[in-house]
Amino acid sequence: MTYTDVVRRLGTTRWFSWAAARLAPLDARVLKRTGGRFGLLGDYGLPQLLLTTTGRRSGQPRTVTLLYGQLGDELVLIGSNFGQPNHPAWALNLEATPRAVVEIRGVASPMAARLVTDPDERERVWTTMTDLYPGYAGYRSRAGRDILVFALQPSST
Repeated sequence: MTYTDVVRRLGTTRWFSWAAARLAPLDARVLKRTGGRFGLLGDYGLPQLLLTTTGRRSGQPRTVTLLYGQLGDELVLIGSNFGQPNHPAWALNLEATPRAVVEIRGVASPMAARLVTDPDERERVWTTMTDLYPGYAGYRSRAGRDILVFALQPSST
């Protein structure tokens, strides 16, 4: 069993979700400082990015670490918030201002985001993301809400 397998399996447990939700802000700072080379859990083989949105209330930049998938030329993100009943702040920020900066392995790119609302497209995103990280299936069943799903494309602004 590889480290990636262990992390993917742990991701389905409630205690791991609880701990990850509390460590996420620190993880984002570590990744930002290291240009995406190191995170708190090390390199666990899952694609992760730094997403910087504009705070919907503060107007200030807000950065989080997220797993991402790719469908065609779009990056896809799941606003699972580790299965908590509330939407993550980054998703609400992105919904309010659909522009962001994505940093992958130290390379930053401006992106335009759109909320995925088409049921068939949402299911394709869910299938892609749960194949990548099975923990999303548990988050979906525990959240008790419609989880926001986003697709991002490169933007010139």
